[in-house]
Amino acid sequence: MKALIKIAVLSSFAAAALASALPAMAEVVVVVNPKAAESSMSKEQVAQFFLGKSSSMTPVDQPESAPIRGEFYKKVTDKDASQVKALWSKLVFTGKATMPKEVGDSAAVKKAVAADPKAIGYIEKSAVDGSVKVIYTAP
Repeated sequence: MKALIKIAVLSSFAAAALASALPAMAEVVVVVNPKAAESSMSKEQVAQFFLGKSSSMTPVDQPESAPIRGEFYKKVTDKDASQVKALWSKLVFTGKATMPKEVGDSAAVKKAVAADPKAIGYIEKSAVDGSVKVIYTAP
């Protein structure tokens, strides 16, 4: 019995140590060109563009390997990476939509959004500058 209690206590210490070692996720914001008419959007409106349900704006995505991508899709679309990939595969296969433009990182997203008044992307809040306008902050 003492051995089980000892294991349970050590397991809880290990879990706490692991949790504190993991980096906190950056706050995710959705950005558009400063000249875009939109000044704010709801979570649902943003999700429409990144799930291929609206084509009035061009979504700019980060690489699948980027942690912010998973965080964005989880917080904004309530879907994980595999669900989003499956959805886009179906849309592309049926000819209903084309995949979002994928760029290398937040700096590349800012550059793409700053160059295109119809582009919409997501970056870390700490990367925001005057080249983009924040229209949504993920909770």
